[in-house]
Amino acid sequence: MSTPPVVIHSARLVSGADTVTDAWVRFDGDQVTARGIGDGWRDGLAASSATVTDAAGRFLTPGFIDLHCHGAGGSSVDDGDAAIEAALAVHNAHGTTRSVLSLVTSSVDRLGRDLATIAGFAERNPRVLGAHLEGPFLDSEFRGAHDPGLLRSADEASVERLLEAAAGTLRQITIAPEHPGAFEAIARFVAADVRVAVGHTGADFETALAAFDAGASILTHAFNGMRGIHHRAPGPVTAAMHADHVTLEIINDGVHVHPDVVKLAFAGAPGRVTLITDAMAATGSADGVYILGSLEVVVTDGVARLREGGSIAGSTLTQDDALRRAVFDCGIPIDEAVGALTVTPAAAIGRAGDLGRLDLGFAADAVLLDAELGVEAVWGAGVRLA
Repeated sequence: MSTPPVVIHSARLVSGADTVTDAWVRFDGDQVTARGIGDGWRDGLAASSATVTDAAGRFLTPGFIDLHCHGAGGSSVDDGDAAIEAALAVHNAHGTTRSVLSLVTSSVDRLGRDLATIAGFAERNPRVLGAHLEGPFLDSEFRGAHDPGLLRSADEASVERLLEAAAGTLRQITIAPEHPGAFEAIARFVAADVRVAVGHTGADFETALAAFDAGASILTHAFNGMRGIHHRAPGPVTAAMHADHVTLEIINDGVHVHPDVVKLAFAGAPGRVTLITDAMAATGSADGVYILGSLEVVVTDGVARLREGGSIAGSTLTQDDALRRAVFDCGIPIDEAVGALTVTPAAAIGRAGDLGRLDLGFAADAVLLDAELGVEAVWGAGVRLA
């Protein structure tokens, strides 16, 4: 049985580089089938068969896309289907309609099992775009919340095992390019249409730039888990700004990166910043003790840190909060901030043709926001999620 059309009208539509007032969008099934301005939404629409929402001048944006998410609602995405569903429910309520599920460093066998689980979920549910391997090919000094005993250099057998387990659903992998086997792994992953991210790395500017020249195209949570910017040693962030095909992830929670540094990233890489959550299980849940991978994490006042060593261990961020902080704390224009949650992440993983915009033929993913950018309604693949 087909679902009735969905119409959202009288909206302040923020999509791509445009902001259009008195706009309307129509969904039929899981796609945008029409959009316009004024009362044109009424044409050819049987009011009794459609679900109509009057936006009353509120903001309407494409659904948010999160390229880096470990969990929420007390659940981690490496704990199976029920845990994935619980985590998605939290993020859906905050405007995220499509997620790449991130796995922290573990054994290759365990990662293979978790990749297969995510692949199965993604096949059944469009809210999951696939997986992100944040490890195990990372640097120990810059490991953050990754078990040092499980870090390793990339080797051909491990790379092939991970690709096989993911069955075409591995969207990105974070690699420290300074270690043996890294450049061979970058070439293999790029050939398999996996986006390679530089991160958790001690690489200098030249090594990071060489990795980007070799095909890496994302910088994992810029400024965190890497060398900083020095005036004589510019480091990976500046290399990512220099390489104009690279997308910079930012965790904009007010803890990981200072608001003025966030503003610097937007200025240094216009159109290439994507806001991520790096959210762990405590997101949308209470302070307390959690497990991230194999490590114990203590969450106090919403800030997650390893019990041993005190390193920041992911975040408790949601993307609507990242958007508000970008606009109100960092001074980023709303169209740019929304772009960092929509068009930029879609392009970063090769989905610019169907995700991240409210245009004809694109996915019927949308978020209705009030004047303070609080979430009022969410649609994913044409279905009301919140």
